[in-house]
Amino acid sequence: MSDTVAGLLTIALLVALLAAAWHPLGAWIARVFSDGRHWRVERLVYRAVRVDPDSEQGWRAYATSVVAFSVVGLVLLFALIVAQTHLPLRQGSAGMGLTTAVNTAISFVTNTNWQSYAGEVGMTPIVQTVGLTVQNFVSAAVGLAVAVALMRAIARRGEGVIGNFWVDLVRGVVRILLPVAFVGAVLLLAGGVIQNLSAPTTVTGVSGVEQVIRGGLVASQEAIKELGTNGGGYFNANSAHPFENPNPATNLLEIFLLLVIPFALTRTFGLMVGDRRQGWALAGFAGLLWGTGVALVTWAEVHAASAATGSMEGKEQRFGVWASALFAASTTGTSTGAVNSMHESYSPLGGGVLLGNMVLGEISPGGVGSGLYGIVIVALLAVFVAGLMVGRTPEYLGKTIGRREMTCAATYILVMPVLVLAFTGLSLALDGPRSTMLASGPHGLTEVMYAYASASNNNGSAFAGLTADNPWYNLTLGACMLIGRFLPMLLVLRLAGLLVEQQSRPATTGTMPTHTPLFVGLLTGIAVVVAGLTFFPALALGPIAEALS
Repeated sequence: MSDTVAGLLTIALLVALLAAAWHPLGAWIARVFSDGRHWRVERLVYRAVRVDPDSEQGWRAYATSVVAFSVVGLVLLFALIVAQTHLPLRQGSAGMGLTTAVNTAISFVTNTNWQSYAGEVGMTPIVQTVGLTVQNFVSAAVGLAVAVALMRAIARRGEGVIGNFWVDLVRGVVRILLPVAFVGAVLLLAGGVIQNLSAPTTVTGVSGVEQVIRGGLVASQEAIKELGTNGGGYFNANSAHPFENPNPATNLLEIFLLLVIPFALTRTFGLMVGDRRQGWALAGFAGLLWGTGVALVTWAEVHAASAATGSMEGKEQRFGVWASALFAASTTGTSTGAVNSMHESYSPLGGGVLLGNMVLGEISPGGVGSGLYGIVIVALLAVFVAGLMVGRTPEYLGKTIGRREMTCAATYILVMPVLVLAFTGLSLALDGPRSTMLASGPHGLTEVMYAYASASNNNGSAFAGLTADNPWYNLTLGACMLIGRFLPMLLVLRLAGLLVEQQSRPATTGTMPTHTPLFVGLLTGIAVVVAGLTFFPALALGPIAEALS
């Protein structure tokens, strides 16, 4: 009973903290991207990259800037990873193979942070800080910028421009991510997370075996790892490592950090489109999915823990079942990918729910920026379906949702399932990839599908039983990360270009309200039905079959 009470109190405190931050942070984000003034430090950046901060871009120029910035970041990070053994502070790192380096560079640039390497051994402190931590900031800012561009497109009337990517990128980093991450890092330091550049220490354990203990600039990376819904750990054990996550207080703080911006963006949406009720509706939708996920995972793991076999393998004793389940449901619902327990060790139903969080499309509430525009895509699909049912032209917040808009939305929805199912099928059909699987049957299918769902949704968590550090998985997972990140972004920006050109249609008695509990229910139904129709056969052969066996 004490575990149940402690677990419920932790969830209640987390919800209270998120509710307290929702109003001011959401308002601040809206103010940041609506402000006509530029800070002095921002002007220095614009001058350095020769950008006119007072000009705005159409969707094509905005999309070109997104892709160009990300390609440059990818090339530079790859070069840094390849050269890391020739840089200072090597600290015994063995470096990486070529395909692993390609996978890692793609992973961090796409905000996925899938790690096919042991963090403290495969990456030197220089690259961890200069390469990975920097990408944790800017990759999150890219997603945030695209979401803001879509909000502007919905709010504006026939203007043809959706903002300036370079301004949105810089403001996202300087005014939002850096300040909040700084506060988060200080709190993590106070909680016991390390921050040093000490040389590795060799100690002899109680069993007489020597162990190398490494330090690093962990607190600073840990804060943005969670805040930016990145997820890549400084250490191989990620947030199960005591240097990254020492105690229940830091565990709660990390869960708060990974949820706070995705939820706050729903309020930002309501403010930027001029109807705060829309923000409440989207927050209710995301909260309903997140709460359901937390409840199902917790129930499955508590039930498994009460069985004769127990369910603590792969979970930290410092946190227990409730805090592990809360972290797992939150990280898979926000495309973060950080873990404080091993998802491979969850019960079939618990692991199935974690997989289900991702195949929903990372909308509960999703990543920084990407979650918000994913939710809006589902909203467009919902009003389209509702319009067909009553024989009325679909519209959302005064904008008509016609053939071109639905083509963008439908293609967006299809990208992730095609990647997941196609590459899962290939990996199971080919002898080479199949030989790297440690498990067979339903659990083996779940391992492989989880990996491709994680990559295609830019999540980054894994079922650790799959040996993924080989050319096939490094390259195919890398392809899923790239396509799963940038094709949906381009479709969202194309959609923004279509919406911003439209004039507003006045609301009438026949206009479907999109701020009511009824619409939230419709949104939830659409999201679940679309994911179910797409993935239920595969889930039935994987986690569901394993649970029933």
